[in-house]
Amino acid sequence: MAAYLYESPNPDSEYIDRQQGYGTEEYKEKLRESSTLYIGNLSNYTKEEQIYELFSLCGKVKRVVMGLDRYKKTPCGFCFVEYYTHSAAANAINCLNSTQLENRIIRADWDIGFKEGRQYGRGRGGGQKRDSVRNDNESHRDDEAADGEDVGNKRKRRN
Repeated sequence: MAAYLYESPNPDSEYIDRQQGYGTEEYKEKLRESSTLYIGNLSNYTKEEQIYELFSLCGKVKRVVMGLDRYKKTPCGFCFVEYYTHSAAANAINCLNSTQLENRIIRADWDIGFKEGRQYGRGRGGGQKRDSVRNDNESHRDDEAADGEDVGNKRKRRN
């Protein structure tokens, strides 16, 4: 039972990246072998160093790949964290999924592994798909937010 807290024998993901060309079973098999995580709901101002610092608490991080707006090449709220071992990645999911980083509740989920090109957002505007349908994104944030000041009271709704 205690081992389950650190490593799920059958990692599952709610998300299946259909653009990778794998069937459901093949995709799930890749997840079972993976040491890569998708991290979502990051602030556009989260720095790679912050990701390394947080995720290194769970095991040795091989690399971090920040998600970028396809057109602007600026951060767009997600990244991939690759560990050296599957067990370190499992530990990170169990310990860090739904934790707070820069006033955002982050999501950690299994990923089949990073391939060049996946760091770019797939939404209509170049960012994440979910931002294409959101009413509230970070366009309201100013430079004070980048310096860590909470600007929640300065939010503007987009119509």
